This record gives sequence, C-alpha cells and structure tokens, in this order.
Amino acid sequence: MYNRMILNQTSYFGAGCIEKITEEAQKSAFQKAFIVTDRPLVEHGIVAKVTALLDAESVPYDIFDGSVPNPTIAVVKSGLAAFHESGADYIIAIGGGSPIDTAKAIGIIATNPSFADVRSLEGVANTTEPCVPIFAVPTTSGTAAEVTINYVITDEEQQRKFVCVDPNDIPLVAFVDSDMMMSMPKSLCAATGMDALTHAIEGYITNAAWEMTDMLHIKAIEIIAGSLRDSVNEDPAGREKMALGQYIAGMGFSNVGLGLVHGMAHPLGAWYDTPHGVANAIILPTVMAYNAAHTGDKYRDIARAMGVPNTETMPIEEARKAAIDAVSQLSKDVGIPATLSEVGVKEQDIEALSKDALADVCTGGNPRPANTTEIQELYRSLLY
Repeated sequence: MYNRMILNQTSYFGAGCIEKITEEAQKSAFQKAFIVTDRPLVEHGIVAKVTALLDAESVPYDIFDGSVPNPTIAVVKSGLAAFHESGADYIIAIGGGSPIDTAKAIGIIATNPSFADVRSLEGVANTTEPCVPIFAVPTTSGTAAEVTINYVITDEEQQRKFVCVDPNDIPLVAFVDSDMMMSMPKSLCAATGMDALTHAIEGYITNAAWEMTDMLHIKAIEIIAGSLRDSVNEDPAGREKMALGQYIAGMGFSNVGLGLVHGMAHPLGAWYDTPHGVANAIILPTVMAYNAAHTGDKYRDIARAMGVPNTETMPIEEARKAAIDAVSQLSKDVGIPATLSEVGVKEQDIEALSKDALADVCTGGNPRPANTTEIQELYRSLLY
C-alpha cells in the first residue's frame, strides 16, 4: 500500500502575487502565451490585470474567451483549434474552475492528440505526455482547479458531465492572488466557497483519505468556516483567507478523491446548468447525514474545525449532528438555496439523474456504498 501526492511545481500566494507571472514565463523561456478565459472576465477588466503585465514586458499573447460555465466538448475543440493557430507555447488560464478546466483539456489534447474526441479523457486517461505548460490564475475561491489533477467537461449531446483525472494536466504554476478574486459577486463567492468546504469534508471522509490529506482537509475546513462569511461580505482579509483555504482543500482532495455529494452534483450541472458550488451546498448536509455512521470519529473533528464548542465531551451521535448542523447553518448564512426545486430540478428526472450519479467517478470514493434506489431517495428528500 502506498500513497501519492501531486502538486504544482510552484505556487504563489497573497494579494499582488500575479506580478510574478512574467518572471515565471521568462524563467522557462516561454515565447508566447495563449490566454484561456471567459468573456465576462474580459469585459470587466479582470483579464487586463494580467495582460497589462505581459504588455509591460512585451510578451506576446492571444486570448481565447470562449470558456463557459460547465465547459463543453465543443468549447474544448474550439479552444484547441485557436491554440494551434496561435503558435503559443504555454497557456495562462484566468478564471474560476471552468476556464481552468477548459485550459487543462486543451493542454492535454495538444500534447496527446489521440484524445482529440475529448470523451476518451473520461476517468483516468492513460495519456503519456504532460500537457502544454499552464499558468493558472484563479478568480474565484472555491474550485481549487489550479492545484488539482482533475477537470470536468460537459457532453451536451449525451446530457452528462464527466470527470477527467490525469496527473499530466496539473498546472505548472499557480498564482493564488486574492486581488484577482475581489470582483466576485456575493452569490459566486458563496457558491465557490461552499464548493471548497465540500471538497474538504468529502476529501476528509473519502475511502482513500490518509494522514497527510487529513491534515490538509481539517485545516481547510477550519479556514473556510472562519472566513467564508467575511469573504461573502467582501472583506479583503476574508477573501485572502478563503483563497488559501480552498487551495489547501485542493491539495488534499486532488490526491484522494471525493464522494457522493459530487457524484450527485455533477448531473445537475449537465441537466440544468446548476452552478456546481450551489448543487454541492444543497446536497452536502443530507449526504453527510447519510454517511454519518460510516465515518468513525471524523465528524467530531469536522464539528471542532467548524467552531462547535465542547466537541470532545459530546457523544459521537451528538458530535455528528453538530457537524451537519454547522454546515447547514453556514450554507444558510451565505445565502445558498435550501432545496433542489429552487434550482430547477424536476421530480420526473430523478431516476435518470440517479443513474448518472451512481456512474460518476467521484461516487466510488464515498465511505458508504450507495445504489440507485438510495440516491433517488436522497434527491427526493432535497426537492422541497
């Protein structure tokens, strides 16, 4: 039995660290950047914070702003064609999880062209070459896509999302700069923050968890629980702490996997375009309750990290309930919807959603095995 940790070659943290981007490019003797982002980030001047640095050093670049929430196979193919046309030798991904995921897919196919259909990247793909070097610049504090070996693509034709797990796709350098995150609207800040909390909790209780990732996930829960409310209220210190907390969670779960919350959330993005963090936040307390008896003493640790007092003297059942209640309260405090019907989920779709959830690569890591009947019951319990 052995464990593995894969992380970025280099990561920078703190407000203003994006200023190191040209230095890193020069260090690797890169010649031209291909920027992957989305149109709103261009229109709101966020991308300009990076391009101004490139312009000051006369670094050439092209911009592909075609990424969309829940990026699709078509988007990846369009971006790949633009990358080849640009003649660039590295990628700068600017945005939340969607642009960074798009960049990973472009980068991995560019060096492993036999996967150009995109669908063949699902699961653990046996790519042989590292992707085009990626500099990741997150603008949200939740997905941790800048430090993970995972990315998610939507297959519009089959109305499903699929997870790709590939050590060859991890960004070379991450710039976790809270200044790049200050423009997040409160709703996006809340959703991505709850996504980060889900990463930390699922990573802590997943089947593959071990001592090093446990250490990371508990610290991430502590930081997120203590800073998400302030971050949503646009406090700069809160946003900087959340930037760190979500990255620490990513360091852990990227290397051990997740669980049923993500398995159930992914189909909602494919079917209804539900924001991923919102889907996770709605589902998380209910699946925590479903898993509780299969988690040993870990919910006591989660409750303590969430700020619940006197956890050491609580009976385990009380500590488990306290952890679930603390997560529910945080979700409520930052304005996440309480039910799936509020985000458009329809009861007639639940059977198909449940089949997709059971097949999702994340579900296999859940501490309690699930079947389609149980997943249907969980979805139905969250409808209203």
